[in-house]
Amino acid sequence: MEPSHAYLLAFVIGVLAGLRSLTPAAVISWAAHRQALSLHGTPLSFLTSTPAVLIFSLFALIELVGDKLSFAPSRTDPPGLIARIVLGGLAGAAMAVSAGQSLLAGAVLGAVGGVAGTYAGHYLRVSLVKALKVPDVVIALLEDVVAIGGSVLVAFRF
Repeated sequence: MEPSHAYLLAFVIGVLAGLRSLTPAAVISWAAHRQALSLHGTPLSFLTSTPAVLIFSLFALIELVGDKLSFAPSRTDPPGLIARIVLGGLAGAAMAVSAGQSLLAGAVLGAVGGVAGTYAGHYLRVSLVKALKVPDVVIALLEDVVAIGGSVLVAFRF
């Protein structure tokens, strides 16, 4: 795979982490576990393990439910933003290293994508709720579909 393509996917998976911080990590863990992504022999090989798949999947499901709760904090608050940067970096690193590219460059692009996805997702969600005059949960569910579907498309692209 061309480096530019691998790095684009690292950025895109980071953007998706900006929407739902744990979904890309869970999907990447599943893809690596099923050997659709090659992470063996890399510092990220732990993502291929059954415990990693279970833990990331469980926390991703909790996040999907928790996001719909009225008292859920904003993704742009420091804890949520930091999680999206870190998990976007992890996902980006996995995408890059699985394509034989630089782990560090993938991590940076994933982290930058995480920031971009955080703010773009927040802005779009608020704007769409106002413009379409629908409950927030409707747009949140659409955001879930984008985060899950996009992560699957990116992670299983290889």
